[in-house]
Amino acid sequence: MHPALQLKSLLAGGRIVRAPGAYDALSARLVEQAGFEAIYMTGFGATASRLGQPDIGLLTQTEMTTHARDMVRVVTTPVIADADTGYGGPSNIARTVREYVQAGVAAIHLEDQVAPKRCGQMAGIKLIDAAENARRLKAALAARGDEALLVIGRTDALPAVGIAEALDRAKRYQDAGVDLVFVDGIKKIAEVEAVARGLAGPKVVSIVDGNETTALTAADLQAMGFAVVLYAVTPLFAATLAVQQALATLRADGTPRAVPTLSYADFTRVVDLAAHQTLDEQFGA
Repeated sequence: MHPALQLKSLLAGGRIVRAPGAYDALSARLVEQAGFEAIYMTGFGATASRLGQPDIGLLTQTEMTTHARDMVRVVTTPVIADADTGYGGPSNIARTVREYVQAGVAAIHLEDQVAPKRCGQMAGIKLIDAAENARRLKAALAARGDEALLVIGRTDALPAVGIAEALDRAKRYQDAGVDLVFVDGIKKIAEVEAVARGLAGPKVVSIVDGNETTALTAADLQAMGFAVVLYAVTPLFAATLAVQQALATLRADGTPRAVPTLSYADFTRVVDLAAHQTLDEQFGA
């Protein structure tokens, strides 16, 4: 089944879809192996893993869609991909949609920031006109045509101008025809509750490590009416901390003996070495 149809089926089932953030193909494998319903290709994580820099609009459309293809190749779980602002005008948006369709992702989200965008948790976000962004979303939907891809309308208005404008924009994007809406930049439980009360229909929420919303469980969010929850940075932050701690121990001790790690054999199972060994046994010299 096409990943987008898998995701639609999950959404129709009424249980919240949990999508931890994957920052590369290896972390996408780990999310799938952990048994989650979907994988979130986070632009924040993609920028960190590819460039080692912050999420301030540095990656191009080609880099992002290549990153998506790399993930989709190694998993069967639906991938929800960050498509930033669409990378330009209507023609750029149309190409972005076609590239993500060809990459095989299940869904993309497009946001209403002025390019170059920045992470929704950052200060200084600037928005484009809501009516203009609704037209841009219609351009994306037109480019999708009969393809199974889901389009998510994201607004970053909450941290920039407040909840009332964020809800108004999300409703405009629903009216434009998107499949789900996403109010980003949430940092407080009260903001999650305000979006839940003020916005009907399928919606996405992002829970970001380090703020109070981490007290909310997936069951809590489902009860509030959210269809998808993204844990965009949890794997990235956890992996970064683990590497920092491992390197500090290695530097201090002069040996990796005290570093908690996988065995070589365990790691080869993560990357499915056995499948390649089977191919070599069947067809190799």
